Amino acid sequence: MQLSRFADLGLRAMMRLAVSGAAAERVTVKLIARQVNASEHYVAKAVSRLAELGLVAAHRGRTGGVFLTELGRTATVGQIVRGLEGGAQVVECGGATPCPLVSACRLRHMLGTAQETFYRELDNYSLSDLVDRRTVELLHVPVVPAR
Repeated sequence: MQLSRFADLGLRAMMRLAVSGAAAERVTVKLIARQVNASEHYVAKAVSRLAELGLVAAHRGRTGGVFLTELGRTATVGQIVRGLEGGAQVVECGGATPCPLVSACRLRHMLGTAQETFYRELDNYSLSDLVDRRTVELLHVPVVPAR
C-alpha cells in the first residue's frame, strides 16, 4: 500500500499539531508547511479536508491558527487515513481506457480486502504513537503564546 501525497501531508499536519500540545500555541498552515517541507497551498488543502472531517479546527485572524479537536486527538491513524484518502481504490478499473477484464476480474476484490486489512492495522495506532520526543526536537517547536 502507498499513501497519497495528500494523506501523507494530512498525517504530517496532524503530527505537527499533536506536538504543539498546549492550546495556547499558535500553529499556522504556513508554519506547518515550512516544517514538513511542503507547499503552503497543498498543506492548506489537507488542513481544510481535516477540518471537514472534524479532526482540526481553525481560527482566522492575527491570533488565529490550527488546532486538534477532541476527535482529532482520539482518532486512530486508520480513521485519519480513510478520511484523507476518501475511499480511493487501490486500482481504478474505469477511467479513460477501461479494463476489458473488469466483468471477470477478481484482482479488484483482493486488493480491496488488502486495503481494508491495511486500514484495520492502522486502527491499532493513535496520533500519540506517531509523535515522540525526537519529533518535538526535529520540529524545534517554538512556544508562541496566543495574544
